Amino acid sequence: MATDHAIGIDIGGTGIKGAVVDLGTGELVTERFKVRTPAGGRPADILEATRELLDDVAEHAGASLPLGVCFPAIVRHGRTLSAANISDEWIGLEAERLFEQELGREIHFINDADAAGYAESRFGAARGADGLVILTTLGTGIGSAMIYDGVLVPNSELGHLEIDGHDAERRAAYSAMERESLSWTEWGARLQRYYSHVEFLFSPDLFVVGGGVSKYHEEFLPLLDLATPIVPAFFRNNAGLLGAAALAAR
Repeated sequence: MATDHAIGIDIGGTGIKGAVVDLGTGELVTERFKVRTPAGGRPADILEATRELLDDVAEHAGASLPLGVCFPAIVRHGRTLSAANISDEWIGLEAERLFEQELGREIHFINDADAAGYAESRFGAARGADGLVILTTLGTGIGSAMIYDGVLVPNSELGHLEIDGHDAERRAAYSAMERESLSWTEWGARLQRYYSHVEFLFSPDLFVVGGGVSKYHEEFLPLLDLATPIVPAFFRNNAGLLGAAALAAR
């Protein structure tokens, strides 16, 4: 297989996904393989599950392609400094080194929202966008990525801004809508408060909204009154593995 391909793996709180990506188009060139994230999300269990998934992908890809792995944590110099919907045992670990030992190869290791943001800026909804793009993923929490003129500014964690005395994602993530049985209009009012605050702080040129709920964007994005254009993400749940693969090959 040509060197214009790479493998991306996206580790989440419920599932681990992987595929080979065409770096020219952002399209998947194999099926998307998936395994469940082991209950409890402990390091040894996730490492083993990721190795098994990579074995499945590698059967269709060969072993020499660049490999990127994205992960639900703040990642600095290969160390995980937080843990979202996985075991707290990840906090402070040399995670990149542990994955390289388990997988027997070098990897590029990155925060999952940052990987998704990079994918949207290179292949998707923010392709060719100038200035500051802020991607947010609305799910169990609010993930974020900041890209300025195509350059990723990592680990922004804008879901944890304090707004009206609350951690923003506690009230504005999609999980809050489900947990409190909010209508689209009620949830939209919380999103308005959130995005207005982010807009005031950063004056972005474009918002991109990802996460699974983005497929229902016509229900809530028109409710928002912002000076900044706001558009749905293009790749939704494939964005993380696309971005991880693209960054690994860069």
